[in-house]
Amino acid sequence: MRYDCLIIDDEKMLADNTCEYFNMFDIKTKAVYGKSEAMDFLKDNDASLILLDINLGDGSGFELCKLIRETINVPILFVSARNTDDDKILALNIGGDDYIEKPYSLGVLLAKVKVILKRMAGTVVAGEAAKEQSGDYDDGHLKIDSVNRAVLVDGKVCKLTAIEVRLLTYMTENKNRLITKQELFDNVWNDRFTTDGTLNVHIRKIREEIEPDVNNPSYIVTVWKEGYRFVCMNEGK
Repeated sequence: MRYDCLIIDDEKMLADNTCEYFNMFDIKTKAVYGKSEAMDFLKDNDASLILLDINLGDGSGFELCKLIRETINVPILFVSARNTDDDKILALNIGGDDYIEKPYSLGVLLAKVKVILKRMAGTVVAGEAAKEQSGDYDDGHLKIDSVNRAVLVDGKVCKLTAIEVRLLTYMTENKNRLITKQELFDNVWNDRFTTDGTLNVHIRKIREEIEPDVNNPSYIVTVWKEGYRFVCMNEGK
């Protein structure tokens, strides 16, 4: 069975309340309360989006995120009362797409979830249309397959999240010009909740996967105080 959202949180009352609230607004949602229950659920069901707590009764949300990322490439939003920068950076580095602090507003969280699900639906439609096109980026070293939403370097698939593939794709589509941070927020995330810190972590992860020298990037060049420029490298080889 397919669900719009899966909530994984050992705070049962909070998870159930959030689940009930989402379902009231036609976001088909299921709540589970631990690592083992989540893995069992995902064996027989699909979810378009996952809300994941860090502290689970039978394990760590960080560990669970790594396991999920081995087979599933859907947005994972960490939701936690832990608010240190180290936790946030780790969550994004291991495959999380965003980090939301508890306590959260149900209305704000619902708005964010709706935006992500709408964006994903648009990506699927765009992917179908792309089957009739040949506009994917390919310079002989870096290749972006928009139909399969995959990034390859020298033929090897990169370990990037859905939002990171979308971010890199947008940059290649707007290559060789200044792309401001606000432009990325508006066109990649399409919401007002993303921060500079989240963007910086995702850019760093992309660089680690595609750059020959991550400390001296040649593809994604930072334009100080402005944003980034994607430098095209012999596209069409």
